[in-house]
Amino acid sequence: MEQVNGDTLAAARKVIAVHINYPSRAAQRGRTPAQPSYFLKPSSSLAPSGSVIERPAGCELLGYEGEIALVIGKAARRVGIDDAWSHVAAVTASNDLGVYDLRYADKGSNLRSKGGDGFTPVGPALIPADAVDPAGLRIRTWHNGQLVQDDTTEDLLFPFARLVADLSQLLTLEEGDIILTGTPAGASVARPGDVLEVEVSAGSLTTGRLITRVEEGTTPFADFGAGPKVDDLQREEAWGSREAAGLPAPASTLTPELKAKLESVATATLSSQMRKRGLNNVSIDGLQGTRPDRRVVGLARTLRYVPNREDLFKTHGGGFNAQKKAIDSVNEGEILVMEARCEKGTGTVGDILALRAQVRGAAAIITDGGVRDYTAVAGLDMPTWFANTHPAVLGRRHIPWDTDITIACGGATVQPGDIIVADSDGILVIPPAIAEELVDDCITQEQEETFIFEMVKQGNSVDGLYPMNKEWQTRYEEWKAGNADD
Repeated sequence: MEQVNGDTLAAARKVIAVHINYPSRAAQRGRTPAQPSYFLKPSSSLAPSGSVIERPAGCELLGYEGEIALVIGKAARRVGIDDAWSHVAAVTASNDLGVYDLRYADKGSNLRSKGGDGFTPVGPALIPADAVDPAGLRIRTWHNGQLVQDDTTEDLLFPFARLVADLSQLLTLEEGDIILTGTPAGASVARPGDVLEVEVSAGSLTTGRLITRVEEGTTPFADFGAGPKVDDLQREEAWGSREAAGLPAPASTLTPELKAKLESVATATLSSQMRKRGLNNVSIDGLQGTRPDRRVVGLARTLRYVPNREDLFKTHGGGFNAQKKAIDSVNEGEILVMEARCEKGTGTVGDILALRAQVRGAAAIITDGGVRDYTAVAGLDMPTWFANTHPAVLGRRHIPWDTDITIACGGATVQPGDIIVADSDGILVIPPAIAEELVDDCITQEQEETFIFEMVKQGNSVDGLYPMNKEWQTRYEEWKAGNADD
């Protein structure tokens, strides 16, 4: 197979990179683009396999991203998707390197952060494009010998032919130009002394491993330009998660103490206290649960379905769609709430996805649509609330559209981060800002109602007792003080 050499690198007048293209990366980033977006890297950033690249002096976060590179073989201008792949001569491995320390100065261009000399190694061999199925390629990345990225092109958000066709609508792709096609999950940070390797393969065909070594830069930035600057957000994005970056988990509005309080009070009491605050439309109505014995309290994650439209289902219904993204990103103790418009003519979740949510630690699933595979879903330890059972798949009536937005479910508005309390008495949506004060008042109310219950049990009339007048209030305070002494 032909090797990447100086001529290959010199022929590239443009290097174009795609932001997000792999479902696994989209899930990690928490956003799935509807259309591809791009940025340019200078041709001077290209380097062959075996190169040594610098982490610029004073920088902390040199990110690496194993990618598949397309090498244009003949000029493409306003080509269609069906013809686009014929304009690609070869595919090879690439590594889209960049320093997160300079992202703040780029205003979205990525020029300074990703345009450094040697920041786009490619090679070592070229696989002829006409010898492979573009949907049948495998990309792998090793960091100091450990496999950290392993994915295929089967379910890309934007297949390669679409990228070529899309770019050609506004600019001419010239022979030798290189398109970096996105990175899967697993990209992270390299330090001086590290070795990075990327390989692209298709069956027995392989590029071989693209090897890049990292060393520390020694020349500091001049003081007349933007210098390195990082914060915890950049660290989290560079490493892939707060945990990987060594950062503490973000503080939750639902602390263990608050959760325990909410679990201790009745749903009816919570509803009563919210009504006193003018919140009358905070119950998700008309649903039944698979586990009436269970009471759950958790933070809401949201998923919205829109009515099925066949052309849109083709673009949004398959692959790693919003439904699968929501299931695959729900976290420990969270509750996935689905807006299905109270449509009962199809299922919105089945046994496999419900099981996946349980494995990820979800506290519950709530949907105002149907559930499939009821017996299996009901057999899970994680409860599911639903409108009805139905055997049909969601494509009959729904398109999974977007996640983590404000939705409507069972007549109630639900926002990501709302506190959900659900049991056999009903499902309530609690605004986080009032939760502490609300539950403290609920605890007080239930103490009062315990006293009232005891007084009625002893034969007292409810007149003046329920609610308590001044006389009964005094006796209640005495009762409470006596019980506190016990």
